[in-house]
Amino acid sequence: MGVFLGYTMMVVLWLASFIMVNHLCVVYSSPDKWLVRGYAHDHHSLIRKLQEYKSYFFQRQRVSLASSLSPSPSPSSPARSSSGMILVTTYGADPTGKTDSTDAILEAISDAVSIDTDEYLMQGISNVGGVQINLEGGIYKISRHIKLPEAGLGNIVIFGGTLKASDNFSTDSYMIDLSSSSNRDYSYEFVTLRDLMLDCNFRGGGIRASKTLRTSIDNCYIAHFGTTGILVQGGHETYIRNSFLGQNITAGADPGERNFTGTGIDLQGNDNAVTDVVIFSAAVGIMISGQANMITGVHCYNKAYGFGGTGIYLKVPGITQTRIVNSYFDFTGIVAEDPVQLHVSDCFFLGDAFIVLKSLRGVVDGINIVNNMFSGSNKGIDIVQLDQTSKEFNEIGDQVVIDQNSANGMNMKATAAKVVTQVNGTSWTIDFNKILLFPRRIKFAQHTLMTNTSNSFPNTILRNISNNQVMIESDTMVIGSALVSVDQGFTMLG
Repeated sequence: MGVFLGYTMMVVLWLASFIMVNHLCVVYSSPDKWLVRGYAHDHHSLIRKLQEYKSYFFQRQRVSLASSLSPSPSPSSPARSSSGMILVTTYGADPTGKTDSTDAILEAISDAVSIDTDEYLMQGISNVGGVQINLEGGIYKISRHIKLPEAGLGNIVIFGGTLKASDNFSTDSYMIDLSSSSNRDYSYEFVTLRDLMLDCNFRGGGIRASKTLRTSIDNCYIAHFGTTGILVQGGHETYIRNSFLGQNITAGADPGERNFTGTGIDLQGNDNAVTDVVIFSAAVGIMISGQANMITGVHCYNKAYGFGGTGIYLKVPGITQTRIVNSYFDFTGIVAEDPVQLHVSDCFFLGDAFIVLKSLRGVVDGINIVNNMFSGSNKGIDIVQLDQTSKEFNEIGDQVVIDQNSANGMNMKATAAKVVTQVNGTSWTIDFNKILLFPRRIKFAQHTLMTNTSNSFPNTILRNISNNQVMIESDTMVIGSALVSVDQGFTMLG
């Protein structure tokens, strides 16, 4: 009540002052120019001061009212603020990176998730409310992995700083380890790691997500890993976005490139996505041994093929089910073992980079390699190649389409082709081996004959389509041209 009366009196005083100023304006108005100019200057100055005082008064008044209405903070308030924010420095973490902060960060995380809740995500996964562990833009040295204290937790964010592995960090560990020895189907759900830099100090790996559900790794920079930048084991729907990974920090043409080791991202699970990610140094950019994964907007220049590097390695023979779209393979390409249901489209392959279909059991089916661009150095390198070292491809499905790609300085390879050839005689042979991918395999052929000879209607027949060669014969002499279309993946009925 006292605050309200004080506020009312101050408003009255301010209004009175305003009336007096306007009254003075009437009394001292004068036709003399110098007096008018002097008065106007004084008048506007006075008005400005009153406005400044008004602003100051109302600001102080709002603070006073807020103070009187809000309860005083308790000296024993929990570490978790009302906004759900945990500051690791309040637990003794050293943001300068000079001393070990492992225990302090682990304690902060333990406090963050130690709440009583009746809210759940998946069955058995407690919803801790979206608590945020804030690294406050510091650099923290750690000697052990950062883990959640127990399985069965969800809705957690760790963000905003740098973790650096110490010299005694284990070489077989991960800096952030979302794994558990629990027998649960899913250990954690809806955990977000964002705006982080992880410097593995060439000791171990960056992030492990094992049996996690709906995990986001967003805007992270993971460098100097000795093993793997990000490892996904089992679980569902780990989304890796807008991130950068490299064993060595480089922007290409590194003198030590041939010595790069490790793997940028290892997907050993299903239904994951890697989107808008750059992998700038590693022996393998992305290793995939799970099904139904989506790769889009990825730039791999991790290690050139000439040095033994691979951009994406699909180690899922027979059940690939992977889509790779709108990505950039920079001097490094794709290897797919016994691919079944593999889609590669709208990608750019630079520096003689190419795609390898590798036979283990001789199986290939459901392939779409379409609408890609290849650019090379005129060394006679095929855009798509077969590795039949272990076994020849002998189970080639009908749904294999490699077509509508463009190549500059590289050899085109496809499963379908059209050729126009000049003819002069009663038989001719067209050889498609230079362009067709699979040897000794044409499942469909069609030809059209064009001749300028008037009153001539020759009868023609396809005599042979073996060894990727099409032989055509006619019953009369033909001078003209022929259009021949062939397909190695054509579906035949009946």
